[in-house]
Amino acid sequence: MTARTNSLSLSISQRIAAGLALLFVGLSLTYAVGFSSLAVAHNTAHDTRHAIGFPCH
Repeated sequence: MTARTNSLSLSISQRIAAGLALLFVGLSLTYAVGFSSLAVAHNTAHDTRHAIGFPCH
């Protein structure tokens, strides 16, 4: 038996674009949860927000 492997080679510009897209998504989620007024979201993220210095109250 032979194992078949697929490799994906990305150029540096594609890697930078992917990194920036992921950074945007992550910051958007942090912002949305950070300023959420829902009690469940607030309670879920409360300790994490304090740990990273994000003001919540």
